[in-house]
Amino acid sequence: MQSTRVALVTGSTSGIGAAIARRLSADGFAVVLHSRGSVAAGRALAAELGKAAYIQADLADDADRVRLVREAIGVWGQLDVLINNAGISRVIPHADLGAPTPDIWRELNEVNVIAPFRLIAEAEAALRNAATRGRPGCVVNVSSHAGVRPKGASIPYAVTKAALNHMTRLLAVSLAPGIRVNAVAPGLVDTPMTADWTDAQRIWRERAPMRRAASPADIAQAVALFVASDYLTGEILLSDGGLNLT
Repeated sequence: MQSTRVALVTGSTSGIGAAIARRLSADGFAVVLHSRGSVAAGRALAAELGKAAYIQADLADDADRVRLVREAIGVWGQLDVLINNAGISRVIPHADLGAPTPDIWRELNEVNVIAPFRLIAEAEAALRNAATRGRPGCVVNVSSHAGVRPKGASIPYAVTKAALNHMTRLLAVSLAPGIRVNAVAPGLVDTPMTADWTDAQRIWRERAPMRRAASPADIAQAVALFVASDYLTGEILLSDGGLNLT
């Protein structure tokens, strides 16, 4: 069995996920990349990182979730860290109660809540085996400040992130001490998707103590903090540049 630790990072061909993958690779991990689409980008990033592999899977499909974990373990014969970064959102005004249809609720819940749980369940045995090599297995869920405060792109999105946060705490208790489970809850992050969110950008510049939104590398650093620890578990790290203090 090799000594290099292995991390699976979902939704890792761009944005926050790609930054996490690059950070873990720089920290010495073998990395398994994933996306629903963007196969060419995934393969290119795997080639860039070197000790990395790419697997395509649709996390709305349970058979794909099972396959993703099994193939990820199969690449190097082990899995030490699972980063549940993949998620979806819908922008819907909170006061428009007719807009978030049952189908939208189900769609977001399937990818943002059920998928992370199923990936953890499928990876549990491999993550427990990590502890036999001297360090606990590690799960980091990428949540959102919308799961902590009454904010967010839509009510269904915020509710799924609140559920992910509580799942993090529940699993931290039930999987300890062999597996640690934590979450990072970003506020606004500078990505191509948020480039035209002018109101949010202004709020972070004017109100957040750090006077800016996060970069993907900022969030990757927070994730790496949890990965590096052998003790922290059940924590939800609100990463919003201090906006919650204002």
